Amino acid sequence: MKAVVQRVSRARSTPGGEIGAGVCVLLGVADGDGEVEAARLAGKVARLRIFPDDDGRFDRSVLDIGGGALVVPQFTLIADTAKGNRPSFAAAAPPERAEGLYERFCDDLRALGVPVETGVFGAKMAVELVNDGPVTIVLDA
Repeated sequence: MKAVVQRVSRARSTPGGEIGAGVCVLLGVADGDGEVEAARLAGKVARLRIFPDDDGRFDRSVLDIGGGALVVPQFTLIADTAKGNRPSFAAAAPPERAEGLYERFCDDLRALGVPVETGVFGAKMAVELVNDGPVTIVLDA
């Protein structure tokens, strides 16, 4: 499981939801990922200290600032480009399994106290965001 986490002042997925300050999470689910990885990654995202304290240092999490998360499913994060120029998605989880783990990740994030909005699994989406910083972190479960 892989997440690209961006600190945002606002983000929106069409179709899908919208948030103000918080994080936009692009989430890829690999074949072999399970509930343990979803829970571990949700915990990392919730506690990731990428928001500034009063001195401007990265010392606050999305929980600390009372921010939200827009979680967008993105199987292309699991792409393998080692051979040639056409990405292979063979390592991505099958859609029926990936969707359940995507929902589990969102539920785990909510259970930790983060308000969550989502994209629409399997849909073509337009994602708009204002990356605050810019701050972008890649996390693996």
